[in-house]
Amino acid sequence: MVANQDAKAAQAPVIETDNTAAVKAAIVSSEATKAAPVTHPLGPLTGEEISKGADLVRSVWPEGTKLQFKVNTLHEPEKKILAPWLAAERAGEKPAPLERKSFIVYTLRGTHNVHEAVVNLTTQKVEFNAKLGPFEHPNSDMAELEEVEKAVLEIPEVKAEIEKLGLPEGAVVVMDPWIYGADGIKEDKFFDDKRVMQCNLYLRDPKNSSEEDSCHYSFPLPVSPVIDPATLELVRIDIMPTGHDETIKPFTWQDRPANEYIPEAHTMRTDLKPLQVVQPEGASFTVEPFSELGRTLKWQKWDFKVGFNQREGMVLYDVHYDNRPLFYRLSLSDMAIPYGDPRNPFHRKCAFDLGDVGAGLTANNLQLGCDCLGSIYYISSVLGNAEGKPVDAPNVVCIHEQDSGLLWKHTNYRTNRAVVVRNRELVLQSILTVSNYEYILAFIFNQAGDITYEVRATGILSTQPLDLDLTEVPHPFGTVVHPGVLGGYHQHFFSLRVDPMIGGHGNQIAYEEAEAMPRDPKLNPNGHGYMVKKTVIDTTGGYDLDPSKNRTFKILNPSVKNTVNKLPVGYKVHVPPFQPILADKDSYHYKRAEFADRSFYVTKYVDGELFAGGKYTNQSHGGKGVRSWAERKEDLTKEQDPVLWVNFGINHIPRVEDFPVMPMEMLKVMLRPVNFFDKNPALDVPSSKQSFNCSTALNTADELAKKVDGLAVTGGEMKGCCKA
Repeated sequence: MVANQDAKAAQAPVIETDNTAAVKAAIVSSEATKAAPVTHPLGPLTGEEISKGADLVRSVWPEGTKLQFKVNTLHEPEKKILAPWLAAERAGEKPAPLERKSFIVYTLRGTHNVHEAVVNLTTQKVEFNAKLGPFEHPNSDMAELEEVEKAVLEIPEVKAEIEKLGLPEGAVVVMDPWIYGADGIKEDKFFDDKRVMQCNLYLRDPKNSSEEDSCHYSFPLPVSPVIDPATLELVRIDIMPTGHDETIKPFTWQDRPANEYIPEAHTMRTDLKPLQVVQPEGASFTVEPFSELGRTLKWQKWDFKVGFNQREGMVLYDVHYDNRPLFYRLSLSDMAIPYGDPRNPFHRKCAFDLGDVGAGLTANNLQLGCDCLGSIYYISSVLGNAEGKPVDAPNVVCIHEQDSGLLWKHTNYRTNRAVVVRNRELVLQSILTVSNYEYILAFIFNQAGDITYEVRATGILSTQPLDLDLTEVPHPFGTVVHPGVLGGYHQHFFSLRVDPMIGGHGNQIAYEEAEAMPRDPKLNPNGHGYMVKKTVIDTTGGYDLDPSKNRTFKILNPSVKNTVNKLPVGYKVHVPPFQPILADKDSYHYKRAEFADRSFYVTKYVDGELFAGGKYTNQSHGGKGVRSWAERKEDLTKEQDPVLWVNFGINHIPRVEDFPVMPMEMLKVMLRPVNFFDKNPALDVPSSKQSFNCSTALNTADELAKKVDGLAVTGGEMKGCCKA
């Protein structure tokens, strides 16, 4: 997470083509800087830096003041300083070290007083420290979630409501704390300028209540306490409707079956034989540290830096292909999951998993041979906890190669010679567990210059209680996935932030559309002709796909031309179409999820504008995210430093097959070169050969002696296939 307190007033930086002046300007001559150890400006905070930042923040408060740290992460240098610094580093120079800074969000324990600070770790000074205003709430932290979970079930009023349910003897109640969302409703002394949590209660299988991994989502309960996470005081208890409308009625427990996902609850298949990814000579990529926790990755002409932080998780910097610049910074900027049940309290359900908790904070410790296959390199990190102390985050990114079918092939039918090249990919993967859901997130690179961002959604539905006698009756707001269990309709939205430098800085965003030509007796006598029209986006705003026109968005560099056709070099964006957010424009869901209504937003670069939903999403009211930035209608023609926000998602109408755990659903965004190279960049990838791949033919000897599609087959290899 990166903040710039002057972001609103800041002007987009001019990236100089001559780096000399800017690099000189980046040199900090203070004695403190000279004495500091040389640390890369993009290196994730070390454990020592996390502790030092927290100590410096404590030092501005009276001794004994108890603070709870929410964010303690790298404050990245301004682009106008960092971009030329990186260019100088890549050129083999040794630019002077930049000051190291951290961005810290914290609360005064037991209160709703929230502050943010910028700490200069080099000079050991707190440069900025201010209290946040209303409706700017911090994210949750793991210590807080554990405290809330423990406290709620000990509150007498909550115990009394649970007692009314008539649960079986020995029943074990499980609680999921949820971000409250927002509805703008003032109720008694409560208004959502105060941060609270909505707690969902469930039951372990009463017949097996000692099983800690029991799928408690199979037994949702209608009692939903609202708690103040700062004081751990009960605000109120919401009772959920369990029918088809908003009616609240008494709920009495009735016996129902369990629905488990753990393997010991099932008879496993026995006919699955091992499939192993073997690389006898090791991996084809190299990894080198550029800082204590940052890594430089090189593979098949690609090279880039990998960072990791509490909010975004994995971040890629300074992405190059064959020493040609492509992207300054790439990251998943935001996620929003609004639910569509209009009844209280479900109408508030809208999770922003990155801003409300954090992709880094919820990242899994990835397991060899389970989450990642083959020859794996793991990246670990360090994050700050609620006490301001460093906590190890082991194996949060796995890096490996995979085969993804064919990259290209051609067979000369005259000679029957086939030239075949397989699509080897480099995968960088993280997995988040956010309460019930898992998100498998990956950057994937191939040998033809493509970058794919892949999201796989899995995990368990956030379930709601339902009257047992309504199990076989269609529900207006969800799908019945198990007796007494409703999977509510909801949408998943993702925003990929693309800060480009295709062919260098000074890019522009454009879209092209295919248009049918009118019939003309000379130019188009048969009515078959069509042409392509390009529109350069010269003003910030939101834009949509239009499949009927093959509308394709491109990032172009007008000052760098293709050597063959003299068109601007560029990359195009392939993004799946999605149904925009269904909540209306006056709703809080719509106001808060500022990236959920358009496939693309284009903004002018401003330091600190990193998160599509805004810096603070917890109970936000909107107006501080990408839609608001785009509505500034800024000119993009002068300084040419745009940021492209690529938005995509799914409308999840649950199936019975999604329960008790959901088979993954996959979404992909591809960044693909267009007129960037002078020919297919994968022509030099070695052809696929049996001697290299060592595949096994399962056919019998008699079958192999026959002909396949008219080609002689000998020893499992078709004549003419895979020849040099």
